[in-house]
This record gives sequence, structure tokens and C-alpha cells, in this order.
Amino acid sequence: MEIPTSAALWFMPFVLPVCFYVAWSDMRAMRIPNTSVLFLLGVYVVVGLIALPFPIYLWHLLHVVIVLLIGILLNAGGLVGAGDAKFATAAAPFVFVSDLRFLMAIFTATLLAAWVTHRIAKHSPIRRMVPDWESWEQGWDFPMGLALGGTLALYLALGFLYGA
Repeated sequence: MEIPTSAALWFMPFVLPVCFYVAWSDMRAMRIPNTSVLFLLGVYVVVGLIALPFPIYLWHLLHVVIVLLIGILLNAGGLVGAGDAKFATAAAPFVFVSDLRFLMAIFTATLLAAWVTHRIAKHSPIRRMVPDWESWEQGWDFPMGLALGGTLALYLALGFLYGA
């Protein structure tokens, strides 16, 4: 992995709670709040100055613009929700381009695990603990914040363990 271990360590205490909140919020209300997305981006803007060399920090800010444009197109085409696109945009600067293939593998595994876990929980006694969660009633729609938050959290954790 190209992400420096020290950068992953700097980001994790701030990013992991946001990832957990995004997953929980998306399951509860099928919404990823703008405040969590803005906070996540703010973490990069502030902590990134400490965690990364300045040229890399600036280059990764360009990731925000690129992923935002892709997210707008995917949302306009009805392929992803607006909250999912916004979260991906805010998460983009944390990811090193050379780790993109590895990130896609993490996302694929996390998406599959999140979908299966959500479906099992939906049809189990766990549902009685949180009966008012909107994600239970969405048919085939799925709270992607669960997979997106999990992917970013796993990427940083693995970056801490196996990073450059």
C-alpha cells in the first residue's frame, strides 16, 4: 500500500467515528447527512496538512473534484444516491491513486459483506432492537453508507498495518 502508515494513523481517530456514523445514519434513515460529509472533508483539509507532505496534500485535493464530477454523473444517471456520491467525494482525498485497485477489492468485499449482513439482520431478531430503521423497508435499495464507511475505515486500518 502506498498510503504512509503515519498518515493512516493521523487520519484514523477522526475518520473512523465519521465512518461509523455514516453507516448507522444510512441504515437508520437512508440518508448520509451533509454535516458528516463536510466534517470528513474538513478532517482531510486540517489533518492532511500535518499527515502528508504538502505536494501530495494538494494533489489529493484534486481527487475531490474528480470524484465529485463522476458522482454527479452517476447520480444523474440514477446509479448512486446523492449522499453516496457526496461521501465518496469527501473520502477521495484519503486514498492514494496507486492504492485504487486495492481499494476496489476492499470495496467489493465490504459491499458483499455489508449487503449479506444487512439482509440477515433484516430477517432476524436483531430487527426488533431497531424496528424503526428505514433501511428495513426499502426492498432492494441498500444503505450504501454501510459499505462506503466500512471501505474507508478498512482502507485506513490496513494502511496503518501495511502502509508505506
